[in-house]
Amino acid sequence: MTKKILTAAAVALMIAGPTASVMAEENNPFLTPYTTEYEIPPFDKIKTSDFIPAIKAGIAEQEQNIFNIVRNRAVPDFDNTILPLENLSPILDRVVAAFYFYDGALSTDEFATMAEEAIPLLNKAANQLSLNDQLFQRIQQVYDRRNKMGLNKVQIRLVEKYYRQFVEQGAALPAEKKEELVKINDELSKLFIQFNKNLLRATNEFKIVVYDKEDLAGLPATSVAQAAEEAKSRGLDGLWVFTLHAPSRLPVLQSADSRGLREAMYRGYTSLASFGEYNNNPVIEKIVKLRAQKAKVMGFDNFAQMMTSRVMAKTPEAAENVLLQVFEPAVKRSHEEVKEMQDYVDAHGGNFKIAPWDYYYYAEKVKKDKYDFDENKVREYLTVDNVLKGLFNTVERLYGIKMVEMPNAPKYQDDVKVYDVQDAKTGEHIALFFNDYYPRATKRQGAWMEQMQSAGLYGDGKMKRPIVYNVGNFTPPTADTPSLMTIDELQTTFHEFGHALQAILSQAPYRSLAGTNVDRDYVELCSQMHEHWATAPEVMKTYARHYKTGEIIPDSLIKKMEDAGAFNQGFTATELAGAALLDLYWGKNDGTNVNVPAFEAEVAEKIGMPEEITFRYRSLYFKHIFGDDGYASGYYTYLWSQVLEADAWELFEEKGIFDKKTADKFKKYILESGDTEDAMVLYKKFRGADPDVHALLRLRGFEPKKAVKKGKK
Repeated sequence: MTKKILTAAAVALMIAGPTASVMAEENNPFLTPYTTEYEIPPFDKIKTSDFIPAIKAGIAEQEQNIFNIVRNRAVPDFDNTILPLENLSPILDRVVAAFYFYDGALSTDEFATMAEEAIPLLNKAANQLSLNDQLFQRIQQVYDRRNKMGLNKVQIRLVEKYYRQFVEQGAALPAEKKEELVKINDELSKLFIQFNKNLLRATNEFKIVVYDKEDLAGLPATSVAQAAEEAKSRGLDGLWVFTLHAPSRLPVLQSADSRGLREAMYRGYTSLASFGEYNNNPVIEKIVKLRAQKAKVMGFDNFAQMMTSRVMAKTPEAAENVLLQVFEPAVKRSHEEVKEMQDYVDAHGGNFKIAPWDYYYYAEKVKKDKYDFDENKVREYLTVDNVLKGLFNTVERLYGIKMVEMPNAPKYQDDVKVYDVQDAKTGEHIALFFNDYYPRATKRQGAWMEQMQSAGLYGDGKMKRPIVYNVGNFTPPTADTPSLMTIDELQTTFHEFGHALQAILSQAPYRSLAGTNVDRDYVELCSQMHEHWATAPEVMKTYARHYKTGEIIPDSLIKKMEDAGAFNQGFTATELAGAALLDLYWGKNDGTNVNVPAFEAEVAEKIGMPEEITFRYRSLYFKHIFGDDGYASGYYTYLWSQVLEADAWELFEEKGIFDKKTADKFKKYILESGDTEDAMVLYKKFRGADPDVHALLRLRGFEPKKAVKKGKK
C-alpha cells in the first residue's frame, strides 16, 4: 500500500476544509494526533465503532489534499507533487495502521463485520488515488525531468518509485481498462475478506477431544497440560482438547505415539476450510479467475508475470529456476530421510508404510536414535523471558541498541510487552517495539511483523521514529510451567525481530523508502539472517537456562542439536519450495483450470512432490497468497532471500558472528538503508560480490560446506 504525506501548507488548507467539522463532531481517537508518549495508539479509547467514521474522515482528507496537488498551477516538482504524496492523510495513516493490526491480532466478530464495510471503502480510496489522471500526469512530468531538477539520489529514487507504483496500479491505462480494473480490484477485496473469515472460523471450530489418557502417550507434559486447560475453558473438565493452532498441532504430529491421533490432526489441518459453511474452494476459484483477468488488463500474459516484474526476480521463470535448484536436491534428500524412517518403523515392528502424518513423528524418532537428540530437552531451557534476554543482548552487541521495557505504556492485551528501543551509549530514543506472542481466538495463525508508525518525514516537517510490533502464536504458559519455546518458535522469535530491526534502525528519509518498504523478494533477508544467532552456541550459552534449576544449557546438548541440525532438511526445503512452486503455478493459471484439489494434484505430479510430504500450505489455507495480494506469486521470496541470507551468513562465519566491521556493514547497507538504492546494489556493498546460490545448498547440507577460517568473535 502506498504511504502518503502532507505539507505544512496542505495542513492549513485541510483544517479549513470539509474535515474540520468531522474532527470536532465526536471524540474519536483517530481524528486527532495521539497525545500519548511517542504517539502510541490509545488502545483503551479505541472502539470498533470508531473505525468507519475515521476511515471516511481520512478519505475525505486524502481527497482534499489530492485536489490541492492537482490544482496547483506551478510546474510540477518534488516539493509540490511528490513530497505531499508521502502524507496525504494523517487521519487515514492512523486508522489504517490500527485497522490492519486489529484485523490480524484482534479480529472479534464485531470487528470482522465492520471490516466488510471498511475494506471496500479503503480500496475505493486507493483506486481514486492511483487512477487519478491529473495526479499521474504531474508525477510523470516530475519523473521525466527527475535528472534535471537538482535532486539527490534518494529523492530521484522516490520519484521513480512513485511513478513505477502508479503505473503498476493502472494509472497509464486507457479509461475503459481503468474501469475494468476497479471492478476487478473491488471483487478481489471482497473475496480476500471471505477467504480470511472462512479460515479464521474454520480454524477456531476445529477441535480434537481426547477421552482416554492413554492416547496422550508420548506428548510433552506441557502439551498435555495445555490441552487440559483448553478443555476446561470449553467446559470439558477432565478431558483434553487439541486445536489447529501451532502450539497444539505440532506437538501432536511430532510426539503423539497414537497414530490415529496424528492422522486426525494431519487430516484436520490439510482439509482446513475445505467443506461446509467455511469452504474456501469457490473463493479461490474466483480469485484465480479475476487475477488472470487483471493480468490481461495490465498487459501481461498471466498474474505471475505481472507480480514478478515488480521485484528482483523480474520473471516467473527466474523465480522458478531458483526454486528448482533447491527443490530437486531437497526431494532427493527427502527420499533418503523417508527410507531411514521406514527402516526405523520396520525395525520396531511397525507393519505400515510411512504416511504424511508419520513424517514429523518418525523424523523425531530417527533423530533421537541417530543423534541421541530430543528437542523437548532443549525446550526446557527456552523460556520466553530468557529467549528475549538472549535476543536483546545479541542485537545490543551487534548494533548498539538497548531494549528498555515500558510497563506503563498503553497496550491492547495484558500479556503484551512494550519496549523503548534506545541507543545503548547515549540513551537516545530510536523506536518503540511491541511483542504479542500467545494464541487467542481473535488472532490469525502464524507470526508476523508490522508497524503502527513508520520512520521518516511527516507532514509537519518532523522526522518521526517507528512503532513496530511482532505477533506470534507460541506455546502459552500453563498453571505449572512458563512458556517453553520449541526450536521453531525460538527461530521465529529471532526471525520476526529481524524484520522489526529493518524498521527500527531505518535511516531512510522518506517513509515510502523506509524499513521494510523494499522488494518483496529482498524483505526476508533480514529476518532469515537473524535466525542464525538464535542457535549459535556462543549466543545460547548467554540465555538458555533450565526453567526449574537455572542451569545453563550444557555444551553436550548444544552439540547434539548442531549435529542434528542438517537432519530433515530435505523435508523442510521440499515442503517450502513445493508451496512456492504451487503459488507460481497458480499465478500462471489462465483462469480455466481452477478446480483446487485437481490443480494441486496436477502440480504435485508435475514437480515430483513426494507422496509422504504435502505443500507447506495447501491452497485452502494459504493465507499468504489468497488472503491478499501480498505474497501472491511471491511466496518464492522466502527461498530467494535464503540464498542472500546463506551467502551473507558465510561472511559472518568467516569473520566471526559478532565481528564489528561485518555487523556495521550489515547495519548500514541492509538494515538502515531500506529502499534508498537498488536491493542488489546494497547487497553487493555489504557482501562485496554477487550472492552465490550454492551457499544455500551448503547451508541445507545438500553440498559440502566451504572450509572456513574463523575470525575473531
